[in-house]
Amino acid sequence: MGSETMTSQERVQAAIQLEKPDRVPIAILATAAPFARISGMTAAEFYSNEEKALDAIYKVFDDVGGWDLDLGSLTGKSIMMMKTVMTLALGLRLAYPGLDLPDDYAYQACEEEVLKPEDYDTIAEIGWVKFMTEDLVFRVLDTTPAELNSTLNEVIPSVFKGMDEWAKRGVVTMYPASPFTCHPFFRLSLGRSMVKFTEDLYYNPEIIEGALKTMTREFIEHTINGCKMFNSKITLLVEERAGGYFYPMRIFERFWWPYTLEIVDALWSEGIATWFHLDTSWDKNIPYFKQLPRGSAILALDGTTDIFAAKEVLRNHICLSGDVHPTLLSLGKPEEVEAYCKKLIDEVGGDGGFLLSSGCELPAAIKAENLKAMIHTGKTYELSKGGNSRKE
Repeated sequence: MGSETMTSQERVQAAIQLEKPDRVPIAILATAAPFARISGMTAAEFYSNEEKALDAIYKVFDDVGGWDLDLGSLTGKSIMMMKTVMTLALGLRLAYPGLDLPDDYAYQACEEEVLKPEDYDTIAEIGWVKFMTEDLVFRVLDTTPAELNSTLNEVIPSVFKGMDEWAKRGVVTMYPASPFTCHPFFRLSLGRSMVKFTEDLYYNPEIIEGALKTMTREFIEHTINGCKMFNSKITLLVEERAGGYFYPMRIFERFWWPYTLEIVDALWSEGIATWFHLDTSWDKNIPYFKQLPRGSAILALDGTTDIFAAKEVLRNHICLSGDVHPTLLSLGKPEEVEAYCKKLIDEVGGDGGFLLSSGCELPAAIKAENLKAMIHTGKTYELSKGGNSRKE
C-alpha cells in the first residue's frame, strides 16, 4: 500500500471540490444488518445491546481496513431510540428485527396512507417539525408525549458520542439530519403513499406546493443551525422518487427542482455541501444538476443511474459517489468487486470528483471478503485518469 499524504478530511474535501486527492476517498453507508452479519450476531442483538453494537461497528472498521467518510452508521442506539429517530426521519412505520421481524432481518419500511389530504394545509401553516412531533409521530409510533420527549433527549448525546468515536479514528462524519434527512417531496410521498401522492400531484397540485414551500424554508433553517451545532460542512438529502424513472420532467421541474435549487443555494452560501442520496434511475435528470454551483453537492448513485454517463455530463462540476452494487457485494467474488472498483476509479475518479462507495447502503447479505476487496482496492489502486497501475 502506498503512503498517504492526506487526512480523510482533506481527501474527502478535495474530492467534493473536484480536486484530485492522494487516493480515492471511501464512503460507507450502513445500518445494523451488515455490521451484525460480518460480526456474527443477529440484527436484533445489535439493536438490543449498545456496547455490542459499538464493538461490532468498530471491529468491522478495523478488520476491513477502515474508511474515510461515514454516512450514518448506527452507533449505540437502542431500538426504541432507533424507532423514534427513523420515524421522525421517514414519517412512516417501520418493522424491526426482534420485535416485528425475525432476529436476522434488516428493518423494513411499512408504507401506508398516513398523511391525509387535509394535512398539506396544516403543514403549510405550522411546518413539518411541529406537525410531526405533535401529531404524525403518534399515528405511526406506539408512544406517549412523555416517552417521546424522554427518547429525544437521548438522541443528541448519542449522536455526539458516535461522532466523537469516529473522530478518534480520523473518520469524517456529516450532519445527522434525522428530522430533515428526506427531501420535502420524498417525505410527503412516503407519508401519503406513492399512489395517493401521485394522484395529489395531478389533481391537487396547489396544496402540495404550499406544504413544499414551508417545508423547504424549514429544512434550510434547521439544517444550517444543525450543521453549526455539529461543526459539519456536509449534510444528507435523501430522494428516491422524483427522478425520471417515476415522473415526467414537468412534474420534476415543478415540484422538485425549484425547491432543490433553493436548498442547495442556501446551504452552499454557508459553505455546506449537499450529499444527495439518489436511489432509482436519474439518467434523464442528471443534466439539471449542472445548474447547481460548482462543487456544492455530491450525487450518490445506486447502480440504476448510469454513473459513467453522469460523469461525462457533470465532469469538473459536481462530485459523484457510488456505485458498487449490493448484488455484487452480496453474491459476487472479491476479484469481481476489485475489477468493478478499478473501473470506477479509472473512469469516474481518475480526474477527481469521486468517492468510492456502495450503491445505496451496504446490503444485509454482504460478504466480509467483498467489503474488504472494495476498501482495499480504493486504498491501493492508483488514482490517475485512465491509469491502471497499483501503488506498491
